[in-house]
Amino acid sequence: MSQDYTNKLHAGSTFPKKTATLKSGEEVVLGAPRAGFDWQLIVVYRGKHCPLCTKYLNQLQNHIESLAKIGVDVIAISGDSKEQLITHTSQLNTEFDIAYGMTLEQMKEFGLYISDPRSDLETDHPFAEPGLFVVNEQGNIQVIDISNNPFVRPELEALVSGLTWIKDPDNNYPIRGMHR
Repeated sequence: MSQDYTNKLHAGSTFPKKTATLKSGEEVVLGAPRAGFDWQLIVVYRGKHCPLCTKYLNQLQNHIESLAKIGVDVIAISGDSKEQLITHTSQLNTEFDIAYGMTLEQMKEFGLYISDPRSDLETDHPFAEPGLFVVNEQGNIQVIDISNNPFVRPELEALVSGLTWIKDPDNNYPIRGMHR
């Protein structure tokens, strides 16, 4: 039996800061929270072709205020083009930053699973399957979750509750899963 391995980011490792472009044209750095925040939640989604991604991003909007209260900035990104993001915006009820144009090299560097479209009707480019990274104030990966399909993602209420608990200094909770 052959076993293939790919590179995956490890919990506790430094998140590779990469530039991303927002719909407005503004460039931001993934892993560098905006002023007023000390952590960043980065949600990688498949693209506008994925109705589950649209639902997840819209559900995430319901937790933005709770995340802001604990200092967690939020950004989402996909490999979609600017035009695809603009089209997708009509289906989104979100106010957090969404970037476009994630490259295959970035997807690989982040250790994401990558899929080819089933047809031209789905989308016109390979895309990352869902991924979620929480980067702490030192720029290290505090929480990581990657999936090879659109059906498995962290439940957002549990995620926000967990991050609230992790960020409470009284709990002194370390980064988990650091054995290699």
